[in-house]
Amino acid sequence: MSPLIAQSLRDYRRTLIGWTIGISAFLSLYVSIYTSISANPEVYGPAALAKFPGALKDLMGGMADITSGPGYLQSVVYQLFIPMLFIACACTLGNRAIAAPEESGVLELTVTLPIPRTSLVLQRFAAAVLGLLAVAAVSFLVTWAAAANAGIGVPADRLLAGHTGVFLLGLFFCALTLTVGAATGRRALASGVAGVWAVGGYAVVTLGQSVPAIAWLKWIVPYYYYLDGRPLYRGFPVGDYLVLAGATAVLLLTAALAFDRRDVGV
Repeated sequence: MSPLIAQSLRDYRRTLIGWTIGISAFLSLYVSIYTSISANPEVYGPAALAKFPGALKDLMGGMADITSGPGYLQSVVYQLFIPMLFIACACTLGNRAIAAPEESGVLELTVTLPIPRTSLVLQRFAAAVLGLLAVAAVSFLVTWAAAANAGIGVPADRLLAGHTGVFLLGLFFCALTLTVGAATGRRALASGVAGVWAVGGYAVVTLGQSVPAIAWLKWIVPYYYYLDGRPLYRGFPVGDYLVLAGATAVLLLTAALAFDRRDVGV
């Protein structure tokens, strides 16, 4: 491991520890609630959920049957909350790679080191990847243990497929935040762009099912390639995940080129 990656991981450690604990606690709590949901089908079954407004059901992934293990995990855990938490964590790491140290003046010293700027961007992103992977690994183990204890009945490979999608979604937004930060040096702008794309994209993918005027936008929304394959039901959607990985690679290349050509005050 290069010294810059190791140093970056040390810089990220408090952020990573906090997000790991927070996401794992959320998963443990919400997965454990399933026993109460499955024990009351008259309250949470399809007949009861049919009374909810259509737009609300779209936002929560249809809410077809949350008394089943896959239905509960998809609607309550993997549809919105966990992806958004991972995206928030990933955007924090993406901002701390370039924009945050530039705004604080620390980056000016770093770029004077005998390291090409493109290499600096790639290594800072590599550290973010390792950090996010650690968060994903720990939270997956917590989910697997909690699901087994709650009797959800979703195989470990399906859980891994869903968690892999969340990880790739997070990497995309980490790269997006890094790219905007590397191009502009502005942390708030990078967070704003990522936030609008995340929230707006989710609305397009979910509400777009009932609004044809915006449905076509799904092709440029990363959420579509995470949700469309239904990994908790079908396993790994390899094609969709490759699209997410490819888009992340394009953003990373853009970040490296943008930062290499920009004046950062040194």
